[in-house]
Amino acid sequence: MADMPMISIEVACATPEKQLILRLEVPPGTGARAAVDFSAIQEQFPQLDVRQSAIGIFGEVVNDDHPLKQDDRVEIYRPLINDPRDARRFLAARGATMGGRASE
Repeated sequence: MADMPMISIEVACATPEKQLILRLEVPPGTGARAAVDFSAIQEQFPQLDVRQSAIGIFGEVVNDDHPLKQDDRVEIYRPLINDPRDARRFLAARGATMGGRASE
């Protein structure tokens, strides 16, 4: 196994208080969720259930078994606190927008 080619990937997770990107070497074709498990990033974010969190690569949600390629970054997504549509409706009712005050 020592001669098996490896690829470099990253596993990223962030909360408002902490951001972490771990660089790993994994066999080509490793699944995205397997890389998250292998990274042990859960230990750094005990408040999150990374096993149940959605994951993606560079902003695009992928399945757990999505095969990784060289330099992919697996991102762990936290659940949204507020639905953006609900937030826009709330602000619109108050005469404001997501970018600030409503235009006059």
